[in-house]
Amino acid sequence: MLLILSFSIGVKAQDGKALFDANCKSCHAMNDVVIGPALKDVHKKFSAEWLHKWIKNSQALVKAGDKDAVAVFNEFNKMVMPNQNLSDAEIDAVLAYIGKESEQAPVAAAPTAPAPGTVATEKDNSTLYWVLAIILILIALAATLNKVKKGLEYAVREKEGIPHPPHLAPKEARSLWVSKNKKLIAVVLLLLVVLGSVKGWYALKDIGVYTNYEPEQPIHFSHKLHAGDNKIACLYCHSGADKSRHANIPSASTCMNCHKYVKEGPVYGDKEIKKIYAALDWDGSKYGTNQKPIQWIRVHSLPALAYFNHAQHVNVGKIECQTCHGPVQEMDVVKQFSPLTMGWCINCHRETEVKMDGNGYYDEVHKTLAAKYGKDAKLTVDKIGGLDCARCHY
Repeated sequence: MLLILSFSIGVKAQDGKALFDANCKSCHAMNDVVIGPALKDVHKKFSAEWLHKWIKNSQALVKAGDKDAVAVFNEFNKMVMPNQNLSDAEIDAVLAYIGKESEQAPVAAAPTAPAPGTVATEKDNSTLYWVLAIILILIALAATLNKVKKGLEYAVREKEGIPHPPHLAPKEARSLWVSKNKKLIAVVLLLLVVLGSVKGWYALKDIGVYTNYEPEQPIHFSHKLHAGDNKIACLYCHSGADKSRHANIPSASTCMNCHKYVKEGPVYGDKEIKKIYAALDWDGSKYGTNQKPIQWIRVHSLPALAYFNHAQHVNVGKIECQTCHGPVQEMDVVKQFSPLTMGWCINCHRETEVKMDGNGYYDEVHKTLAAKYGKDAKLTVDKIGGLDCARCHY
């Protein structure tokens, strides 16, 4: 089924549409063959069990001599699909989305909108359409003027008795036109190359960027209510942010510090709070043995090749949570506020001043930097190695 399928780390199975748009759309369409095969009704062509095996290890099926696997492998020039370390739930989410789109678009797959809150991978095409329209108008105008010119030449020759040029075959006429308009052809080709390069750049630079990604969570937890209205500190719930690399998702037992006593909320009443009780098997007086983790959907995610330490930024850098995560105290549903791209991080390192006061580590470093950049110079993170590749990639 899928010859090339790459899922970003941290995007959960509950949002199959976001997974497909961000990772599959560049290689697959519903009705058209792109790099890989068209996916319309693929869930009807193959069994779910077969599709799971194919996505997780396509070459195992091919080497085992599976008839369908060998046919797909050979049909698409023996292009090997990388093995995907995906859970069954993640694969089912993508297949469910493909099934839904197959039913809604039986004739042609219309371009799908990005997942709620994600960055659109296709930029506004209005500029391209205008340029193409202008080019078509100019071509039509040139053709019209050429006919007028020929008509006038014919009339002048008839009037003055000048012999008409010999009639040329279509192929000869085209060759003659090309030889006379080489500069025009070069300019048009150059414009097309530039436009194609710009479109390709915008398509590539947005791969894996999920600004405004806002998935629906299994429990309607409002940061606006808790962090905004009730002024609960971020570190109370995300206790790892100043101690470790990860900020951590608070356990349901942390919620129970308050919700043993607060049993109703201002918006949903007791409906959402009961979901916490169910997860902990809490009957109002004691915890049971049938506890289940809450399946929160991850919002912020960095690729595995990038190292980021929350404690370093929170403790040493004194960076506020809102700098990266936006005004979470105003969000009913948390979304990704920043692009979290390498360029975004680098710009922050170039602009953020190092907090040296009260940090003995910088006492000697400050003297060296002051001698290099000047006593009153603004010492930003990039001046202490914040742009070294090995800081984040090693």
